[in-house]
Amino acid sequence: MNWRKLPKVELHIHLDCSLSYNLVKKLKPSISRDEYKSDFRAPVNCNSLNDYIIKAEPAIELMQSREALRLSVLDLADQFAKDRVVYAEIRFAPLEHCRKGLSDTEVAKAVENAAEEASEAYGIEIFVILCSLRHYTSERSLRVAELAAAFKGSRIVALDLAGDETLPAQPHEAAFRYAVENNVHRTSHAGEACGSKSVDQSICLFQIERIGHGVRSWESRETLDLLKEKNIHLEVCPSSNILTGIYPNISVHAVDKIRKYGVSLGINTDGRTISNVDLTREYEKLAETFNWTTEDFLKHNLEAIEHAFAPENVKASVKKQLLSTYEKLMDK
Repeated sequence: MNWRKLPKVELHIHLDCSLSYNLVKKLKPSISRDEYKSDFRAPVNCNSLNDYIIKAEPAIELMQSREALRLSVLDLADQFAKDRVVYAEIRFAPLEHCRKGLSDTEVAKAVENAAEEASEAYGIEIFVILCSLRHYTSERSLRVAELAAAFKGSRIVALDLAGDETLPAQPHEAAFRYAVENNVHRTSHAGEACGSKSVDQSICLFQIERIGHGVRSWESRETLDLLKEKNIHLEVCPSSNILTGIYPNISVHAVDKIRKYGVSLGINTDGRTISNVDLTREYEKLAETFNWTTEDFLKHNLEAIEHAFAPENVKASVKKQLLSTYEKLMDK
C-alpha cells in the first residue's frame, strides 16, 4: 500500500517544530544543511522531553515578524499537501513571538490570516490552536485563553497547555475555566513525560475534550475507562514518544493496545522537523509493526475529524472526503 495516497487528518502539530530547511534557509541565509539538522532536529535519543522541546527555540527566534509567521504557516501547508493531509490543526504559543515588538494580538492575527491564506491556496482545511506553556504564570496563561476567546469564530479554535509536563497544572486552572466559560475548545498535553495521573488531572482541572499524547493512560485501567466514558480523544505522536524516551522503540509503543481497548485516537507527528517525520512514515511504521490496515487508518482518521475543533460543516465535508477516497482505495 502506498500510504502517501491516503487522505490524513492531523490534530497535533507544533508550528515552531516543523520549519523546513528551505524556509529556514530563507529566514537565515547563512545556515548550512548540517547546521539545520543539528539545531532544529532532536537527537535520536533525547535524555528527556525537555531535550526535545528545546529544539523549538531556534525556530521561535526566527519567527518574530508577521512575514516570518506567515511563511511558516505556508511552508507547513506545503508539507501537508505533499503528505496528503486534508485537515490540520496547527498549534503554537503566541506569547513566545513578541520578542521583537509584535503584540500578542498581532501575532495571533498573523497566524490566523496565514492559515486562511494557506487553506485557500492548498485546498486544505487548516485551523489554529493557541498554546499556553507550563512554566507560565497564571496571568500569562489566562492571557492566552483570552486571545483564543477573542478570535472565536475565526480559524483560531482552541486553547492548549504544552511544555514541561512535570511542572504544576494548578496555575493554569483559571485559564481553562475562562475557556470553558467562553465556549473555547480545550486540549492539553498529558500522559507523556508523566503517567496516567496527569491525564486524570487534566480531565478534572481543565475539562478538556482531547489529550495531547496521553499514551501513558495505558498504565491505568481507570484512566482508560474515564477516557472512554467522556469520549476524550488522544492525539498520539508515535515517533515523538520514541525520541523523548517514553518508549525505546515502536514495537513496545502502547498505541495499538490503547486502540484495541476502544479509546478514540488519531496519529500525528508532533513536530515534523524535530522528529524528522511525516504522517506517511508514521503510517508505514504502524502498518509494519502492528499490521494496521487501510480500514484501521480510516477508523482513526474518522475519530480524529469527529473530535476536530472546526465548525460542523467543515468536519462533515472532510468526513465525506475521507470515506469516498478510502472506499475507492479499499476496492482496489
